[in-house]
Order: sequence, then C-alpha cells, then structure tokens
Amino acid sequence: MLLGAHEAHELNELLLSCTNSIQSMALFLNQAQDPELRDMISRHYAVHIQDYNMKVEFASKMQGSRDQLNVPQLSMNPATAPSPAPSPTAYTPIQPQVKLTQLDDRGIATSYLLTLKRAGREYAWSTFECSTVQLRVFLEDAFRMCSHQAFEVWSYIARKGWYAVATAPEQTMQTLGQMYREVPFHQPMSVYR
Repeated sequence: MLLGAHEAHELNELLLSCTNSIQSMALFLNQAQDPELRDMISRHYAVHIQDYNMKVEFASKMQGSRDQLNVPQLSMNPATAPSPAPSPTAYTPIQPQVKLTQLDDRGIATSYLLTLKRAGREYAWSTFECSTVQLRVFLEDAFRMCSHQAFEVWSYIARKGWYAVATAPEQTMQTLGQMYREVPFHQPMSVYR
C-alpha cells in the first residue's frame, strides 16, 4: 500500500506523539501511588503499544497493518461517574510547582488526560487528511481509543475533586431550548418528493 506524501507526514507526527505518550506512561506507572490510577494506566498501556506497533507497520510495510486496534469500551458506570461539586470549595486548589523530582497522582492523571486529549485531536485531524482507507479506519479507531480512555481518566480526576465539574445554569439551558427547534420530519427527504 502506497501512502500519499501528506499521509506519510501525518504518520510520522503520530509516531513521534505515540513515542512520547508511551514514554510518559512508563514514567507515570513508575511514579503513581494510587492503585486505581496505576491500574487504569497499566490497562491503557498495552493498547498504546499496539497502536504504536500498528503505525510502525503502516510506515514500514507496503501492505499496512493486519491487526485491528483493541479499542476499549466506553465506560459509563454510574457508580464511578463524577457529579457536580456542591460548591467551589469542594475542589482541591492547585498551583504549578517550578521545581520537581517526581509528579504526584494529580499531576500524573492531569498530564495523562491532556496527552490523551492532544493525541485524540491529532488522530481526528489526520483522519480527515487521509485518503488510504485502511489507514483511515485505523486512525478512526485510534481516535475512539483516546476518547474512551480520556473519559475514564477525566472521570477519575473529577471524582477526586481535581477537575471542575459544573452544570450549566438553568437560564442558559432555557435560552438554548427556546432558541432551537426540532425538525418536524423523521424522513426529511420526503419534503422533496
């Protein structure tokens, strides 16, 4: 399979990004103290290695990868879902440290979440630039992998009070509800017949 020059460039950027993610995750696993955080990162780690290896196959083999990325299910367990904090004082304040020898669990989880968000945006953008179908399908799966993992990390951070979760004011929702109307057709093309 021959890739377009722009696809090869995107693949190179994604390989560099994945190298950074894997190395960061290795540090996170070494430094995380909370067993829940360590377990979450270790479960995600194997999929990132698979993702990286599949990209290497696309870069080095003319037929691409024969593997299919193991996209984790989107976990929407109500028992572990964060709920809006009752007040701003329920959140743990944060201040960047200018000298560190090790990250704490909050720093690890935040860094990992931001890594997943960035990688997800890169996968989505690269997918839109891709004309090779097999690579495009892989990139869509990689985006979903990052999206699902980011949701799990975000849920963990929000439950800990490390990420502000606030509901929209009722007035905002009322305004939106008054501004937009549903299309009254379930088969919109029927109006053209």
